[in-house]
Amino acid sequence: MLLRIPHVQDLHVTNPVDDKERIEDTKGGLLKDSYRWILDNKEFKQWQDSERNRLLWIRGDPGKGKTMLLCGVIDELTRLYGDNASISFFFCQATDMRINSATSVLRGLIYLLVKNHPSLLHHVRSRYDYAGKTLFEDVNAWNALSTIFRDILNNPTLQMTYLVIDGLDECTDGLCFLLDLIVQESSVNPQIKWVVSSRNWLEITERLDIATQLAPISLELNEASVSEAVNQFIQHKVYELAKARRYSDKTRDSVHSYLSSNSQDTFLWVALVCQNLEKIRTNVIKKLKSFPPGLEALYGRMIGQVRESEDAELCKEILAIMSTIFRPITLHELTSLIELPDDDYDDVVSLEEIIAICGSFLTVRGHTIVFVHQSAKEFLLKEALSEILPRGIEAEHDMIFRRSLDFIFKTLQRDIWNIKLPGLHMKDICKPSPNPLAVVEYSCVYWMDHLEASLLNGACELGVYNRGRVDTFLQHKFLHWLEALRILGSVLDGIQVMQKLEILIEKRKESVMLLNRARDASRFIRYHKTAIESSPLQVYCSPLIFSPLKSLARISFQDERADWVLNHPVVEENWSPCLQTLEGHKDAVWSISWSPDGRRLASASFDKTVRIWDPATGQSISTLDGHSEGVTSIAWIWDPATGQSISTLEGHSEGVTSIAWSPDGSRLASASIDRTVRIWDTATGQSVSALDGHSEGVTSIAWSPDGSRLASASGDKIVRIWDPATGQSISTLDGHSSSVTSIAWSPDGSGLASASYDKTVRIWDPTAGQSVSNLPISFVDSLQFDNDDINLLHTKNRTYDIGSKGPMTPVSDDFISPLKQYVYGLSQERSWITCNGLKLLWLPSEYRPSSSNNVARYANRLAIGCSSGRVIFLVLSERNPISSL
Repeated sequence: MLLRIPHVQDLHVTNPVDDKERIEDTKGGLLKDSYRWILDNKEFKQWQDSERNRLLWIRGDPGKGKTMLLCGVIDELTRLYGDNASISFFFCQATDMRINSATSVLRGLIYLLVKNHPSLLHHVRSRYDYAGKTLFEDVNAWNALSTIFRDILNNPTLQMTYLVIDGLDECTDGLCFLLDLIVQESSVNPQIKWVVSSRNWLEITERLDIATQLAPISLELNEASVSEAVNQFIQHKVYELAKARRYSDKTRDSVHSYLSSNSQDTFLWVALVCQNLEKIRTNVIKKLKSFPPGLEALYGRMIGQVRESEDAELCKEILAIMSTIFRPITLHELTSLIELPDDDYDDVVSLEEIIAICGSFLTVRGHTIVFVHQSAKEFLLKEALSEILPRGIEAEHDMIFRRSLDFIFKTLQRDIWNIKLPGLHMKDICKPSPNPLAVVEYSCVYWMDHLEASLLNGACELGVYNRGRVDTFLQHKFLHWLEALRILGSVLDGIQVMQKLEILIEKRKESVMLLNRARDASRFIRYHKTAIESSPLQVYCSPLIFSPLKSLARISFQDERADWVLNHPVVEENWSPCLQTLEGHKDAVWSISWSPDGRRLASASFDKTVRIWDPATGQSISTLDGHSEGVTSIAWIWDPATGQSISTLEGHSEGVTSIAWSPDGSRLASASIDRTVRIWDTATGQSVSALDGHSEGVTSIAWSPDGSRLASASGDKIVRIWDPATGQSISTLDGHSSSVTSIAWSPDGSGLASASYDKTVRIWDPTAGQSVSNLPISFVDSLQFDNDDINLLHTKNRTYDIGSKGPMTPVSDDFISPLKQYVYGLSQERSWITCNGLKLLWLPSEYRPSSSNNVARYANRLAIGCSSGRVIFLVLSERNPISSL
């Protein structure tokens, strides 16, 4: 059964079923005689037959066959229980960032459980519908996924379930969290049974020993069984070799004898030696004896082979790259990271031949290069480090970073997939063959990680900036990179890259101009994330039109913009102090609160829910429901204390709506329907000052963390920032389209959040606060340009002169006629401007009309009356703007 539901696709980071098949193919197939011994093992039977024994731990040294053993256990459980049990599994791989973390393990386990039992999907959907794919990828992914996972395991409809995790030691990110979850869950639910494997690591031993009622199955303590299993494996491999290479009986017996005598009961050693024997056609016995016993010795021999090869330097370079990258790469991707001699090599074909020389370390499966085993990478980084990385691993990261950006410059261009239509969604686009992005897919996502890693120990100077590599990228390839990221489904990675770049530039005190470019690029991608994700080519349309006039990205790429113009009064010169708009509540937002560390924001709404947000991405991480009525107040709870009422403060003429202590506890601020804010001396109970400026009742107040500023929100849609010492209004934040109900400072005082009846939360930069210019229209019902004078704009009640250089003023009270139809229009959900029915331009939420009637058309001009009260004017290049792209 194949599910194509978006949340399941986004949950998918890898299909564990495909991983199992790949592993079995890589290791030469699953041989039942090599794992059947465990089925008769005493501890295995006790685990299988007793409800008390829910966790089975299999442990052993590298190469002892743990992974293939678990493949056999999965097959056996499937054979025994079939449709009467749920079986979910995951194979960790330390060399691949995508499958070496605790969150990846949970994503894989949940993916198989939901795929096989669609009725469990609602546990994922309840959170996914609000947060989207970031639910599985942001900094809170573990918390969200572990909650979903526990909910699934506790679902009363879930039948007997077996969970199998191979390679706990290869979970390099979040292992302690994963171990704790296994320990907790294996102790509470008799319907869930676990099988896990790992090396003999102390960190794992300390945690799992607490939870296991059974003694772990140690492969070293089951030497006789493992030895017999290895012998069965040797028999199978020798039979295949003898048949393929037409060995004589003497040669066959000699090969079998040598393998049996020197394997040290290690499957991997046998597999690697047999892999090399497949290439030997003459003097088999003589060459066989050159393979020393034991994995370490064998790896030593193989690095010696690499050293003596005619292509030694190229082999070492490939091994260096593979030891440094963050996930396995394809042969095409490798061509962008390595320098091939121009004359004698034919890119991919030649590389595959070179990799064959590194055969005991690397293998190619489906055009993807992988280490044969984690122990191979560990050997290189321990025993051959000075040979493959003579300048150190930081220098290798620096080289990969440089080559990544070089190939991004060389490869990326506008409309790299020849999509042509700016509104075409990714799901409707066919991948071209050959795919021009194939060589740079890794580079597009990981270049920043390599830049960071190259500077970790301060071993390298930050010369990349001085030579302008990053700065040039931001000025010339940034938009092409964003287009590529959308095609690759990695826009969130782009946001994280820009955030890391900002931090890195600031930390290393680089030029102010470069820092400004990085900050502008970060805002550009965050603000326009939805447009870019909607369609790859929108990166040249909506973001360039609706970015501030002084946006550095807009200026740098003005030649890339479609030949359309938005009249300037409605696009700010600089980025708005509103850093982010958080949308998702279905009714008015009444209260908000920052988490103590400033990384999360909670909002409460009359829609009966509380939402937790990631302000960095604008995504809702989780939704807390359960209230039977609207939620009016929330607070993060930490270090709670009990207090008593010590005095009564009187002075407001109408009801008090909000109160807030100053950070030092010496003052108390109160807000009232009487339109004022009062500041009180708590020691005397006297009103120190009254802040007067709002034209409607004050609904919420909040002190800045240092107590130097006080923010107030009002029914007049305005947020004001005050100097409490003088009682003066410092700045006014104007942008909400309805009563502002709640405000909250970030813990460091650099951000201010506001919530409104307009169903949004806005995050502001309080130091750059500025009002948004609006037309003096309280409610836009309909719009139309005058048929004779295009400088006149009609609404239902008035006509405005939009051609005047000053503020737009009404000139008459004429009533308009029905709208004249042209090729331009709006999509049904009013988020797109269309041309002849084709989606043309994505409208950010604040630029959308409140109804389809609020759009006026005249020749190649459009006017849109936005729900915020502003009116925007768009001038297209010609009657059919698609042809101008």
